[in-house]
Amino acid sequence: MTESALQTTWTEAALEARVVRYSELRPCYNAFIDTRTPGSEAKENFTIIGPGVSENPDQYVHITEPHGFNIGGARQPPGCVNSQHSHDTAEVFVVHTGTWRFDLGETGEDAQVVLHPGDVISLPTGMFRGFTNIGDDAGFLFAVLGGDDPGRVLWAPQVFDMASGFGLVLLENGRLIDTLAGEEVPADVRPMLRTTEAQVAALKRATAAEAELLVWRANAAEGTMPIIGENAPLRWPHPFSLDRLDMMADDICTPGTPEVLFVQSGSITVELAASTLTLGPGDAMTVPVGIERRLSGPGSVVYRVSG
Repeated sequence: MTESALQTTWTEAALEARVVRYSELRPCYNAFIDTRTPGSEAKENFTIIGPGVSENPDQYVHITEPHGFNIGGARQPPGCVNSQHSHDTAEVFVVHTGTWRFDLGETGEDAQVVLHPGDVISLPTGMFRGFTNIGDDAGFLFAVLGGDDPGRVLWAPQVFDMASGFGLVLLENGRLIDTLAGEEVPADVRPMLRTTEAQVAALKRATAAEAELLVWRANAAEGTMPIIGENAPLRWPHPFSLDRLDMMADDICTPGTPEVLFVQSGSITVELAASTLTLGPGDAMTVPVGIERRLSGPGSVVYRVSG
């Protein structure tokens, strides 16, 4: 049992503080440089656990406790675009709701894959990606980013071009300045330069066949289905693992590393240290390390991220 587990009384109130309810998510509408570009202005960015990669210092972080990975989210109405960008750490998406197209490459034309609720995509470091809600209703993606500090975003050159004229300036230190809100570019920090041709050429590219290998398609698996990790379908190195739990029976374990649960469908009861709480669709919870927990909820589907 960890020191923190020994020192904490896990009342229902203490456990509830480790839950982020979908209905209580606090979005940021100007988290990135592209958020005033027509077609991208309606997207909502969420930082659920950890600092995330938001360029806006006012982005609300629901749970700040380090986990070795970050949990975030994106909600977009139909037709809304998240522009082409690249990361230096692992980025994995789980489709909670909606139909999404992921576009790879500088302009998004190298390869495209379409994902539906429950599907998972793991995007390589150093590769441009963007995504669009191509469904008829608002859609939500859960995002998992590697490391306590997932670094910064590298934007495709045209994102800077499209963003010009909308009052947003991205600085070299990764901070976004909103000149329309009266903010000024500080004298001691320079604006970030437009991504160069050399930077673009250094990134990875994928064919349509290679893009499909980045995806795990949801199915009617029973019990625990490893998705990311050793001997899992997406088995290349990640700083975390991802499992899908189809709740055919209670799931009991004592996490030895940070564990985050988010409910894909249905409703589950979490029993821990003589306390219980209920999670519904879209709710997320970080489970204390070193305490036995029991999950129950026949017919429900849960995704589990472990450090």
